[in-house]
Amino acid sequence: MQLAGKRAIVTGSNSGIGLGVARELARAGAEVVINSFSDTPEDHQIAADIASETGASVTYIQADMSKPDDCRALIQKAGGCDILVNNAGIQHVARIEEFPMDKWDAIIAINLSSAFHTTAAALPGMYAKGWGRVVNIASAHGLTASPYKSAYIAAKHGVVGLSKTTALEAAGKGVTCNAVCPGYVLTPIVEKQIPDQMKTHNMDRETVIKEVMLSRQPSGEFATVEQIGGTTVFLCSDAAAQITGTTISVDGGWTAL
Repeated sequence: MQLAGKRAIVTGSNSGIGLGVARELARAGAEVVINSFSDTPEDHQIAADIASETGASVTYIQADMSKPDDCRALIQKAGGCDILVNNAGIQHVARIEEFPMDKWDAIIAINLSSAFHTTAAALPGMYAKGWGRVVNIASAHGLTASPYKSAYIAAKHGVVGLSKTTALEAAGKGVTCNAVCPGYVLTPIVEKQIPDQMKTHNMDRETVIKEVMLSRQPSGEFATVEQIGGTTVFLCSDAAAQITGTTISVDGGWTAL
């Protein structure tokens, strides 16, 4: 159990990539705190299920990542952390001139500003211990762009920049910070989009996946939440102690184009 004795907080982790990352951290022996803005019996059951599967201590703490005070309070309620994974994120697609102002503000707040606030709250404790890992889940869109996703792409580019600055400030203190940049990952949200795309393009499932959804992913395959989780575990390991201030792409070759 390479992460035994380490406490990990994963924001936005009751589904999708965040849940996959939380599960892999628990399998590696970490004590895990999962999070979302809701506070339902189902949320707490997710934590109980991961604990049962892995034998790790897993708890759920509600915090709204659109609110700076909630972001910082999450770290305090968890009792600090050794590993912080900033994963919370939302998306909206529209032309710049038509992009709703409230959607822009929400995406910047949840996808970018929350990472600043949680990191600011977590770093003092990491510095005091002389060990810490901050892993920011960015995106291939943190390194490149697509039309109609201005807020998301601005936020994810910001996450990459924040990761570099955090790494420089933390250098020599036993703390690293890196950004993981996934391409398309087969999450429940993406899965739900496939039938609509099949209808829109009059294509079968396999054709939609390869020619529409994965047209920019040369491997022709989705990344999995387990792969994103495994990459995160690696960045938290001793083997990655000198990897800091960089991006790790898990995108099937997207950003090699």
